[in-house]
Amino acid sequence: MTEILGWFSSAVLVLTIARQVYRQWRTGTSRGVSIWLFIGQATASAGFTVYSALLGNAVFAVTNAVCLAGALAGLVIVVRHRREERSTALTPSDAAPDRGRAPGARAHA
Repeated sequence: MTEILGWFSSAVLVLTIARQVYRQWRTGTSRGVSIWLFIGQATASAGFTVYSALLGNAVFAVTNAVCLAGALAGLVIVVRHRREERSTALTPSDAAPDRGRAPGARAHA
């Protein structure tokens, strides 16, 4: 019964993280998500994976290894989204057709 509880809890945790990462990927935005969330999660999951393996606890070793993969995927997605946001903000707007004209000058048709 103890193992079943451990694997069930593991599944809930992994599905929760997977849902967040999937949502970010699917929506194409990471607004409101801190990059430090995934950095901290990856660091903790890496440490807990090694710790669990050293203790010989398969439930936690597998759970933390999967959480580490999820954290790394989430981190990659956040970094890509932030990069895209920066490049979009730096791209000149196509909505400025009057560029190069003197203020108040009219375009001739």
